[in-house]
Amino acid sequence: MTEITAALVKELREKSGAGMMDCKKALTETNGDIEAAIDWLRAKGISKADKKSGRTAAEGLVAIAGAGHKAVVVELNSETDFVARNDAFQDLARGVAEVALSTDGTVEAISAATYPASGKPVADTIKDAIATIGENMTLRRAAKLEVEHGVVATYIHNAAGDGIGKLGVLVALKSVGDKAVLTSIGRQVAMHIAATNPLAIRAEEVDAAVAERERNVFIEQSRESGKPEAIIEKMVEGRMRKFFEEVALLSQAFVINPDLTVAAAIKEAEKTAGAPIEVVGMARLLLGEGVEKEETDFAAEVAAVAKG
Repeated sequence: MTEITAALVKELREKSGAGMMDCKKALTETNGDIEAAIDWLRAKGISKADKKSGRTAAEGLVAIAGAGHKAVVVELNSETDFVARNDAFQDLARGVAEVALSTDGTVEAISAATYPASGKPVADTIKDAIATIGENMTLRRAAKLEVEHGVVATYIHNAAGDGIGKLGVLVALKSVGDKAVLTSIGRQVAMHIAATNPLAIRAEEVDAAVAERERNVFIEQSRESGKPEAIIEKMVEGRMRKFFEEVALLSQAFVINPDLTVAAAIKEAEKTAGAPIEVVGMARLLLGEGVEKEETDFAAEVAAVAKG
């Protein structure tokens, strides 16, 4: 049996917000499995840990570059927000995004591509910037969307400048309709995605493992009611339908007009665009998502410097 250490309890507390004793009990019940313990806490109504598990920690910028039918979003990390406000770092983020537009959008391809201003690969250009600026930097993630007919709309939230910010979204719309209309509705849908962070475009595209995990949590929660299994099954099915409505883009209430679903809003736009519109791709990069940030004791650092 896995030893339930203080460090393990602390990690679960930070992720779930539950009390120490509840965390210890959850870990004991699940043999020290953090993810299973989170589900156990949720099933008991003690925690909604899934809402807290993707904490943002890293600094830097998200940058977007687009060319109508294709666009790319990249995440360039730095150690501090101070460096992220540096003009040279911001220009580098934009430049990397522009280079990425001519690649397949993978970090490996972007890193190997030539950066025009330096004539070197992007990876080497970033290394040179590290030496110049004096802080570690990493090209962490990237995503590219492209359509043959239609547009790839973009949106930057918390913009720090042209094409750069803390959160970037791409939405690929397949259509032969009016490009201006497609760009307009695409940007609105991108803003919606920034706000709601859907798991998939359609309910049937939600990851099966994620859906099964939710189902198991709902089953355990429903059993707490003490109702018969036949009733529990109906309760779970109802909750799963609601779950899919909440996490699938097209069935979500449109943030621009909550009286419509996203699918209905796109249907309305088709009338003006003059052709059917299909959402065929989306990408959302939130700066530092899923990265644990090392806590720094600045007082200790200053004291150390003062002592020489």
